[in-house]
Amino acid sequence: MSDVIKTIKSRARSVHKAIMKRQKPNLKFPIRSLANVRYDTKSGYFQLGRKKKTRTLTYNTVKTFAQTLRMISSAKELIETDEFATKREMYYNSKNWDDARFEEQVESDTVMDDVEALFEVNREQLKFVPEERGGSVAGRLVVIDKDPRTGEQIKIDCTRMGSGAWSVPIDVEELGFETKAKFILAIETGGMFQRLVKHNFWDDYNCILVELMGVPTRATRRFIRRLSDYKKIPVYAFVDGDPYGFMNIYRTLKVGSGNAAHINEYFCVPKARFLGVTPQDVVDYKLPTHPLKDVDIKRAKDALKNDPFVIHHKRWQHALELMLEQGVRAEQQAFAKHGLNYVLETYLPEKLKNPKQFLP
Repeated sequence: MSDVIKTIKSRARSVHKAIMKRQKPNLKFPIRSLANVRYDTKSGYFQLGRKKKTRTLTYNTVKTFAQTLRMISSAKELIETDEFATKREMYYNSKNWDDARFEEQVESDTVMDDVEALFEVNREQLKFVPEERGGSVAGRLVVIDKDPRTGEQIKIDCTRMGSGAWSVPIDVEELGFETKAKFILAIETGGMFQRLVKHNFWDDYNCILVELMGVPTRATRRFIRRLSDYKKIPVYAFVDGDPYGFMNIYRTLKVGSGNAAHINEYFCVPKARFLGVTPQDVVDYKLPTHPLKDVDIKRAKDALKNDPFVIHHKRWQHALELMLEQGVRAEQQAFAKHGLNYVLETYLPEKLKNPKQFLP
């Protein structure tokens, strides 16, 4: 019996026991927010604090309580039958739960996240999988997968994808790796990823290119984490120079988020370093820019005041303060001002000469 099944049964027995004693059963969930995390410098990621919220069975909470128990029951069944369900499928599956059904998917997603936090596991262990695939991968890497029917080993050479790339699957736990790459370059946008792939940047610099597609999916983050840990190679992030790129994309990749602090241990990449685009790059490379929006300014100020990661790192404080002083943001594609391939012929080669200068 898996440890997750044992935990599910234990929680179910405690609810049943309270009901049999004519007491109000309750479930205690960790509070998932930035206010309930701490930045552990030793582990390198956000860790969940001790604050919890209690969901007690009352007249007002009966529907949510029932939905939570049904979601837990579904997870148990999925694990026992070695099946899986997407978030969308679970929403529709609830339509046969009578009065406990969800009216909107946002309700279903919230309860699923609560259940994940309740057991302090990632939802993939509960057999709930995301709809979205992971990012694309190209470069000096052989991925070792297996045929789901026969179990036969399949080796996927990411240097032999032609003009395309290999896509990270939703479940990466059983993948193996062969590589002698010097680093992983995690790239925010598909356009920039495709430019580097087209010109075989990975071949010239002996690296692995990974497309993040904005805020990276859990599968992408887990893939990068496993690959980085297994082969002990650094990860360099190349994203837009704006507060969203800094705090939503990069920070989530490196140390995780407050909302998912209970699973940051598995999905963040503490070895990651920020290559660019930095506010200093805007000056050094005379990049075209756009004015910061109100939401950008708010995000940067909130990070300076409340984000444990930023508060710990003086260099990130300086970067955000410089951005606010400049009042502008810059995109990856801004380097095209100097020529379409300037980014791969000049900018990246110059930056890669001194990784110690990358932001933490």
